Amino acid sequence: MTESFPRQRARTRNFTLGVPRAFQISPDGSRISFVRTKDGADPVHCLWQVDTATGEERLIADPRQIGADEENLPPQERARRERVRETGAGIVSFTTDSAHTLAAFVLSGQVYTVGLGDDRAEPRLIATETPALDARLDPTGKRIGYVHQATFRVNDRESGTDRQIAAEDGVTFGLAEFVAAEEMGRARGYWWSPDGTRVLLARVDERPVNSWHIADPAHPDREPVRWKYPSAGTANADVSLYIADVASGALTPVAWDTAAFPYLVGASWGKDLLIVTQTRDQRTIRVTRALTGEVLAEDTDEHWTDVIDGAPAQLPDGHIVWTRVSEDTRRLVVAAPAELATAAPVTPAGLHVRRILGTDGDAVVFAASPEPTELGVWRYGPDGLTEVTTEPGVHTASAGGGMTIVVSRTLADASALVRVAGNESLAIASVAETPNLPRPAPRFLDAGPDGIRTAVLFPSWHEPGTKLPVLMSPYGGPGAQRVLKASAVFLQPQWFAEQGFAVIVADGRGTHGRGWAWEHAIAGDFATRVLEDQVTALHAAASAFTELDTSRVGILGWSFGGYLSALAVLRRPDVFHAAVAGAPVTDWTLYDTHYTERYLGDPAANPDAYARSSLLADPERSVAAGTRPLLFVHGLADDNVLVAHTLRLSSALLAAGYPHAVVPLSGVTHMTPQPTVAENLLVLQADFLSSALGAVSNVTSASS
Repeated sequence: MTESFPRQRARTRNFTLGVPRAFQISPDGSRISFVRTKDGADPVHCLWQVDTATGEERLIADPRQIGADEENLPPQERARRERVRETGAGIVSFTTDSAHTLAAFVLSGQVYTVGLGDDRAEPRLIATETPALDARLDPTGKRIGYVHQATFRVNDRESGTDRQIAAEDGVTFGLAEFVAAEEMGRARGYWWSPDGTRVLLARVDERPVNSWHIADPAHPDREPVRWKYPSAGTANADVSLYIADVASGALTPVAWDTAAFPYLVGASWGKDLLIVTQTRDQRTIRVTRALTGEVLAEDTDEHWTDVIDGAPAQLPDGHIVWTRVSEDTRRLVVAAPAELATAAPVTPAGLHVRRILGTDGDAVVFAASPEPTELGVWRYGPDGLTEVTTEPGVHTASAGGGMTIVVSRTLADASALVRVAGNESLAIASVAETPNLPRPAPRFLDAGPDGIRTAVLFPSWHEPGTKLPVLMSPYGGPGAQRVLKASAVFLQPQWFAEQGFAVIVADGRGTHGRGWAWEHAIAGDFATRVLEDQVTALHAAASAFTELDTSRVGILGWSFGGYLSALAVLRRPDVFHAAVAGAPVTDWTLYDTHYTERYLGDPAANPDAYARSSLLADPERSVAAGTRPLLFVHGLADDNVLVAHTLRLSSALLAAGYPHAVVPLSGVTHMTPQPTVAENLLVLQADFLSSALGAVSNVTSASS
């Protein structure tokens, strides 16, 4: 009997197991190191290497052979993985020296190194303090930096000494604070100098941050977890920087205006030591030379400035890679430091730069969207601008050693294709499983006068002309997109379609890849335009496909999508007839500073923006308009969107006499990585929506 899709999806971590990732390329391009599990159901990642001349793969380090206890993760490491949405086990990340002769990684709080140029090399346990976090080789390979119990330490491989470099009661050195890791994409708190003699260290003081508590009612004998969470309008952690001299241990403070620019967005240590900082209201962002305090560029925006992954980057000649908005497009800037503030962009209007993927010699590789449903890889260097990927889809890349490794997902196949650009004979195999599901066949349309990118999916067994209930499946919030020309993003929507629904996925205003005006249209209001765009997409899809029964419309989402789902039935019960709200944000004053204030501002200064966007006042108004079946699902251990969001709205609904159901998930975080939970959660949602909307499935059970 064929395994059900929900079970397979849960067991394979949404088909991510077996996909190679975290590529590092030797300077001469002869070797590529990466992590991958041994098959599509194995959660334990191993370290591998491929010889680019022969294509031969070699297993470098296997956690099971090392004997590491992967379940014994330090709490700080579990929190770090939650921030970066890491669901795998084993060697999930590693660093190498600049020559690519040595790799370092952490397993269960212990540091290991392994040689990359010797076929007979075996992983070696390094004598560090444990648990060790975020171990990183310096570029020369002589030293390993790591964090232990909030202190930063350095292990000297040649002498075998292990020294404490920075420590202070009540603060941490070398780790990212919550909002940096969760919202800015900065998961690290220290940066090695190119010669390995110095380290740029982030000092984080969380004492000003409010303490919240996460309890597990299923285990009343356990102490609640005390959590430092900076909710909108409250104090953030105090972040400062020091340069540590490894030999002497001396710490030199880095001067920057922390009062005006409290957010440390990122750093880059190449020819220059650069830092990127941002104001609390996020309307101004700066690139500064850390050693001199010289401001090289300062960009402003009336609403907010964006943090772009990988920027700034540096080329060997000292040119800085940055981005800037002009002609309603985020464009690439490559300039000498003295010219960075005024340099003209090197990419055209209409090509929206999304992230800097890396540099390779005197060229920069970046991801950009010429069309919001596509994400391509581009290269800019002395020869100008080159499109690396030409097939419509979602592509990303790693660069170095004169080559570009491209990871591609297209509509033709749910699997990822990993190859070296320009060398079609060299591919790195993915061993991910093939979904037990008909291949998604999304039908794309541009909805309404604004051209909202929309996809509609039907059951594979559907007979044209037969009416189907509709299921909207949005994220809907700023940033994240779901309408992309890649089969993998439509696997879960297709499974819901197989249960008897026409599924609509729409990316409204606020999503990336459409320009400044599109992204900033939601400023000051998370609810009105976001919900309007889903309604517009629904009506456009119903006009294009007469099989859609708009008298039976459900909506399903998680996180911001969960908020949008609850919002839909509470404010537009005339359009939406049932909803599943997974881990929804219901009161934006309870969500974190960097995300919420970017869009809604300071709650003390902009209370109306929070009132417009909050759901807590909706139940009484909604009862008069008519109630709809509404199911909440929330993990009790969620430290991102705390369960308080669901509980407060549930209390308001109960007080207003609005019937609803709540499913609490004991021990589950925002990711829901547990296979049993992930499997049964899909089935639970499908059963609820099928009952509420009268879906008639052509399969034997909801879990098929």
